[in-house]
Amino acid sequence: MSKLESGLNSTSASAIVSVEHVFKSVADSTGTLDILRDIDFALAPRETAAIVGASGSGKSTLLSIIAGLDTPTRGTVKLAGQDLFAIDEDERAALRARQVGFVFQSFQLLGNLNALENVMLPLELASQKDARKTATEMLARVGLSQRLGHYPKVLSGGEQQRVALARAFVVNPAVLLADEPTGSLDFATGETIMKLMFELNQELGTTLVLVTHDRAIADRCQRLITIEAGRVV
Repeated sequence: MSKLESGLNSTSASAIVSVEHVFKSVADSTGTLDILRDIDFALAPRETAAIVGASGSGKSTLLSIIAGLDTPTRGTVKLAGQDLFAIDEDERAALRARQVGFVFQSFQLLGNLNALENVMLPLELASQKDARKTATEMLARVGLSQRLGHYPKVLSGGEQQRVALARAFVVNPAVLLADEPTGSLDFATGETIMKLMFELNQELGTTLVLVTHDRAIADRCQRLITIEAGRVV
C-alpha cells in the first residue's frame, strides 16, 4: 500500500486534522479561478505529511486554509475535532495559539525582539508560567544557548530558522505547519534544519504538515499529498 493510499484510509473520527471536500475559488478580471478542487484527507495524531506540487498548484493556499488563516469557498476543515469555520476569527486565533505551530520560509521573526524574546512570545501570549525558562531550554535544544540575546539581523539564516523552530515547538503544538522551511537556506543548512525538525516532531509527538518542492524532504514523511491543478492526484 502506498503512502497516499495508506493516508486516505485514515478515519476522520480519529484525525487531528480533517480536510473535507474543500474548494477555493477567487474572482479576477477573466472570471473565476479555481485554486483548490474537492480536497479531502485526514491526518492522524503524530503523522507526518508532505504537500507537494508545482508552483501555483495551490499548496500554500491549502496550508493557509488548514491553519484557518484563509477561508475555503466551501468545505470543512476540523482541527482537533473543531470545525474551524464554524467559529469566529477570534476563536480561530485562540485555537491556533493552543494547537498550532508555524515555520515559514522567511522565518517571520520579530526584528525588535532577540532570540529568547521571540521564543518567549507565544508562551507569554498564552499566559504560561516560566516562559523564560521554557524558552531558554528550547533554544538550547536547537543549539542556540549561546545566542539568546542576539537579534535576528545578526543571526545567520540557519540560526534564524532554528529560532523559528524553537518558537513553533515551544508551545508543544498538536500540529506543526511548515511552508517551504528550507527554501531560503543552502543545501547543507537546510539538511541540518530538516533533521532537527523531524527530531523535535518525534520527541513532542506533533502532527507535521509540510509544504515543499524538495522530493527528498517529502519522502521523509509518512504521507505524500500531491496537488496538481488544485486537486489531489
